[in-house]
Amino acid sequence: MSSLGTSKGVLEIAKFGLYVTIPIALMYTFANNTKNIQKFMGNRSYVVYPPEGPRPQSPEELREMARELARKKNIR
Repeated sequence: MSSLGTSKGVLEIAKFGLYVTIPIALMYTFANNTKNIQKFMGNRSYVVYPPEGPRPQSPEELREMARELARKKNIR
């Protein structure tokens, strides 16, 4: 640590302390009071599905349409 100097060493220790303390404090806040996490999660809608579109035709209907087109081609 002597190569870093005292001011840089103290700064690195302070940054490391913050990096470790913040996640632990957040976990403690939400884990001990479930109302906090419900309040936080309830304000956001994560999954919004689009309205349902028309359903594709069934295979039988598609085959019937193909037969009709083939008949029309054969008639001409």
